[in-house]
Amino acid sequence: MTAPIIPLRNADPAELAKFSALAHRWWDATSEFKPLHDINPLRIDYAKKLAGNIVGQKVCDVGCGGGLVSEGLSTCGAVVTGIDLAEKALGVAKLHALETGAKVEYVTTSAEDFAQQRAGIYDGVTCLEMLEHVPDPASVVRAVGALLKPGGWAMFSTINRNPKAYVMAVLGAEYVLRLLPRGTHEYEKFIKPSELSAHIRAAGLTIVEIKGMGYNPFTGVAKFTGDPSVNYMIAARKEG
Repeated sequence: MTAPIIPLRNADPAELAKFSALAHRWWDATSEFKPLHDINPLRIDYAKKLAGNIVGQKVCDVGCGGGLVSEGLSTCGAVVTGIDLAEKALGVAKLHALETGAKVEYVTTSAEDFAQQRAGIYDGVTCLEMLEHVPDPASVVRAVGALLKPGGWAMFSTINRNPKAYVMAVLGAEYVLRLLPRGTHEYEKFIKPSELSAHIRAAGLTIVEIKGMGYNPFTGVAKFTGDPSVNYMIAARKEG
């Protein structure tokens, strides 16, 4: 039996303010969000692989921000709902969808509250580069499990917590290469694969695989690796 979902506002006001201040730059592929633009095709392709045939599938993008993943999934034929608590980022997502004609439903809500409203209706859920920004990542993972219908798939991505990750994701990306604004990440909020795996299993999901994600900031090339020591992704499925 999985733990109950309790509606709450599982968010750090400082984190929401941080991303709200950058919201207008979300779709600028030369901005602070360039790494997300570069890795987005990799993430979308992997979602399609997990889905099998993603056309017509209902997919929820948890922590959608400005809508990069949401629009990408919609372009592939999925019926997408993007949720976030950062209203300015969602405003940018909605405006961009109007400009491109993307059919995405955007909702200002927490994962926990949304899981109460739409439990068990989604074929797939993505939760990417979001868990390291919330006070209680386990609560978000439980909500993801609740949103899924039996047999549904989920994909999570985040950053490992170890000295190598600190050097590369914080010192390297924020201070040396200046790929991201200083303060984007807090090392204490990084999540070890063993911790995320435990949250996923506690949410009633079965882990499919764990992949490392490599990114070359000079070439803009992203790829999956067998090394989850810094950025990594976990795919899971809800049995039934």
